[in-house]
Amino acid sequence: MNTPPRTRARLRPLRASDLARVVELEVEMFGPSAWTYGMLAEELGGPGRWYIAAEEIREDRPGPGELVGYAGLWFDGDVTQIMTIGVAPRAQHCGIGSQMLTALIDRSRELGATAILLEVAVNNAAALGMYEKYGFTRLGLRKRYYQPENVDAYTMRLNLPAAATTAETETE
Repeated sequence: MNTPPRTRARLRPLRASDLARVVELEVEMFGPSAWTYGMLAEELGGPGRWYIAAEEIREDRPGPGELVGYAGLWFDGDVTQIMTIGVAPRAQHCGIGSQMLTALIDRSRELGATAILLEVAVNNAAALGMYEKYGFTRLGLRKRYYQPENVDAYTMRLNLPAAATTAETETE
C-alpha cells in the first residue's frame, strides 16, 4: 500500500500577495462562514498584528511551495492573543499547526508578553489537544461564540515566565 508523503512546511512572514490563497484556505476550512477578502485584509493589516505563513516543502519541486497554513498574533503591550492557526485540510495532522504554535509562542516571548490568550471551538478536539499539550489551560466557556454556527468556545491561557534580567544573569 502506497501512503502519500507527509506534508512538511517552512514558515515565513505572511505577505500581502498571500491574501488570495488565505481566502481560499478560509473557505476550505470554514465553508460559508469564512472571512471575506476585505475582512482578512483589514485583520492582517491591523495594528499590533504578526502573521506567518506555512509554505509546503516539496522534494519533487524546487522553489516556493503552496501556502498550506497561516497563523497570527495580536499584541497589546502585555499579553498576546492567538488570532488564528489554520491549516489546509489535506495538510492537517502533519505537525504544521504545532510548528506554527511554537513560532507564535517564541514571538510572544520576544515581545515580552506575560501570557498568551486564545479562543477555540469546543468541538475542535485536535486544536484543544494541541494547545493543552503546550500547557494552555482552559479559563472558561463563551456561549455561541463562533458565528453563524453558534458553537461555544473555550478561552485558554498560557502564562509565560518572565525573562531573567541582565543583572540576574550576570550574578549566576
